[in-house]
Amino acid sequence: MQVSVTRDVFRLAQVFTISRGSRTEAQVLTVTVSDGTHQGRGECVPYARYGETLESVTAQIEDTAVTDRAALQAQLPAGAARNALDCALWDLEAKRAGKRVWELAGLAAPTPEITAYTLSLDEPDAMQAQAAKNAHRPLLKIKLGTPDDMARLEAVRAGAPDARIIVDANEGWSAEIYADLAPHLLRLGVALVEQPLPAGEDDTLLGVARPLPVCADESCHDRASLAALKGKYDVVNIKLDKTGGLTEALELRRAALAEGYDVMVGCMIGSSLAMAPAVLVAQGALVTDLDGPLLLAEDRGTPLTFDSAGVHPPAPELWG
Repeated sequence: MQVSVTRDVFRLAQVFTISRGSRTEAQVLTVTVSDGTHQGRGECVPYARYGETLESVTAQIEDTAVTDRAALQAQLPAGAARNALDCALWDLEAKRAGKRVWELAGLAAPTPEITAYTLSLDEPDAMQAQAAKNAHRPLLKIKLGTPDDMARLEAVRAGAPDARIIVDANEGWSAEIYADLAPHLLRLGVALVEQPLPAGEDDTLLGVARPLPVCADESCHDRASLAALKGKYDVVNIKLDKTGGLTEALELRRAALAEGYDVMVGCMIGSSLAMAPAVLVAQGALVTDLDGPLLLAEDRGTPLTFDSAGVHPPAPELWG
């Protein structure tokens, strides 16, 4: 099996800011796996939050003797490197078989899913303008976790009075701040809050009322995470760069639903190649958040289709 990894850069349509910083481009790793006749591709986004860099993940990929997906699960831990390789191997299997990945996985043919659109963190007036520009979208996501959260949230609601809103605190609140904010989140029609507390401090949620659904993001990586989430969260956010690929993402989805959690499917900022496998995981999810390509000024040659029906399954030329 031949494996190559390249670094690709995609310009963003505008500066994108969250509480951890700003960026003007998405830097991703593209993996190609070939058997000499067919090839498959996958994409990952190394995440500094988990100690990953473009260099470290590239080294992980290059140091792995790739044979098949089953072996890969034991060879690499959950994370960006395994994600790119796992998704590339799924794509390769589909190309070999002349079938779609969902057929190989025993899944129903996917249909479009409405996706959230994330507003960049900014001053309240600017966020109200962003919200008004995107008020036609049915679901908006706001990155919070700052001292001025309420002013920003009020501004977004004023700009998009009819949109569903979800908020992502990015581990930026304390239990006290969340308890104070929760009634206002309800008043403003927020449908869900992601990761209000730092992952290492979320035991406090055991004693906090959850008047609206609370979603585990940084606290949930793969199936091994589920045991520690009981009594704290209502929803788990499945991201392929956290699970280490589609294989574990599908298993986490099954396990989470069986244990009574709702599912959100999220993404890092990447191209359509990174989102394509996640569309399969997002089928029937409570929340789909696969807007990465919508934030780009440029994308892959055969991008995903986004329209009023949502994000569509990939064409085989892209993936799967």
